[in-house]
Amino acid sequence: MSPAAARPAVPADAEELVRLRKVMQDSCHGPHPDVSWQPAAVATLRERLADPSGSLAAYVVDRPGGGLAACAVGTIEYRLGGPGNPQGTTGYVFSVATDEDMRRRGLSRACMEGLLGWFRDRDVRRIDLRASSDGEPLYASLGFVRTPDPAMRLSL
Repeated sequence: MSPAAARPAVPADAEELVRLRKVMQDSCHGPHPDVSWQPAAVATLRERLADPSGSLAAYVVDRPGGGLAACAVGTIEYRLGGPGNPQGTTGYVFSVATDEDMRRRGLSRACMEGLLGWFRDRDVRRIDLRASSDGEPLYASLGFVRTPDPAMRLSL
């Protein structure tokens, strides 16, 4: 089988990107019936993907016959620079998903490689993500390593 070809997502891909995000969430956390968040997510993606110089990008693999089979979405966060990151930019990868019937074909890898190239083109040299146990081998093969920094969150 030839390697999958990933392409940059466009605003018209927004609904499929949100569908794949739910596939990822259901795969990690179990099925959840709440889909009330989806229209806002579609609108946000349409707006942000329309700006080619913006701080969000997605790479996708088309499904034969229509729709998307896989995706990887990322954003650039801007903070003050410091030692080890003078520009203060950090990439964050989220919503890496492949439809269950399309897995184990290199589709997520192709999407990730496209997204990592996008980060490189923007001189982003630090990239973070949170890996599921299923996804960790892929990320490790791309050079990601565990960090000692624990994450904390406040929900308001």
